[in-house]
Amino acid sequence: MPFKLFGFDVRYGKEAIEIRGAIEEMAAADYGVIYITEAAAVTVPETIERHKQSLKPAIILIPSHNGSLGIGLAQIQDNVEKAVGQNIL
Repeated sequence: MPFKLFGFDVRYGKEAIEIRGAIEEMAAADYGVIYITEAAAVTVPETIERHKQSLKPAIILIPSHNGSLGIGLAQIQDNVEKAVGQNIL
């Protein structure tokens, strides 16, 4: 539970309905940033995509304890390319 040690509010979910519910609950509670593992994010792509259209919450994909799927890094590269006009990473 390293995230709890730093004061993060941690939620667990294995099924898409649990993950979607946790994201929606945090968004409704006006969380500014939601960190979610890449593995969890692939189960709820429509929820992630819908929240990308708003300023809050920012949904950040992070690797799980099993390693990275490369999705989070790809999103960062896409965002940098949009902001700068080219991929500088």
